[in-house]
Amino acid sequence: MQHQPVSASFQLLPGTPDSPVILHVPHSARAIPAGVRRGIVLDDAALERELDHITDAHTAEIAAGAASAAARTPWRFVNRLSRLVVDPERFPDEREEMLAVGMGAVYTRTTHSEELRRDGHDGRPLVERYFHPYAEAMTAAVTDRLAATGRAVIVDVHSYPSEPLPYELHGAGPRPPVCLGTDPFHTPAELLAHAERAFGGFGGSGIDSPFAGAYVPLEYYGRDPRVGALMIEIRRDVYMREPGGPAGPGLDALAGALAALVDAIA
Repeated sequence: MQHQPVSASFQLLPGTPDSPVILHVPHSARAIPAGVRRGIVLDDAALERELDHITDAHTAEIAAGAASAAARTPWRFVNRLSRLVVDPERFPDEREEMLAVGMGAVYTRTTHSEELRRDGHDGRPLVERYFHPYAEAMTAAVTDRLAATGRAVIVDVHSYPSEPLPYELHGAGPRPPVCLGTDPFHTPAELLAHAERAFGGFGGSGIDSPFAGAYVPLEYYGRDPRVGALMIEIRRDVYMREPGGPAGPGLDALAGALAALVDAIA
């Protein structure tokens, strides 16, 4: 690759040159720059509680463990800032369904539907400063994998709470130990089957419930079938103490399962 994007906001950690896999970890961090913190109305204690609920805790460690264990090291694109700064996986416009609960690219409401930023908050400066550079760097990472290997496979590494939170639009459905989010264009049947086998030892997996879809940079979304994508949503009680507690022994087992998926893809 010509360069490795590194900033205070995100980092691309290189894998082996012939690996098509990018492990994408967008929601694992809790860091909020001071200037962004001033626009959040919660006091410090309330903000820490919100971060406990909204952060996909320890998912960066799961991805790192998988990268170490895989026979062919995948690339990793890791968000170093909290999704309360911007959420890089949202559409930055009216296409985003989570706008209905104040959780577009820039959140204005909390997981419990409380005020996070003042009504009328202009999120455009945050989108310009954080969202667009992130999207551009992720697009470049995918472009590089296509050039190097002829394909790119994005595996999103997420987690979700065992009990639904008020912000969830589809929280009434099944909550399996591992939810596999798919896209009709970018998730081929073979990729889904690999994931079902890799994560078969955790008590069952489900598809697109309670969270659906998979992240693909907009430049490639719905356009290039060489870009595969799958979202791995791990129910948090499988590997950690909720809502924001330490990881348990399940973390290493999940890292091993993710490594098996990476090897199957590669």
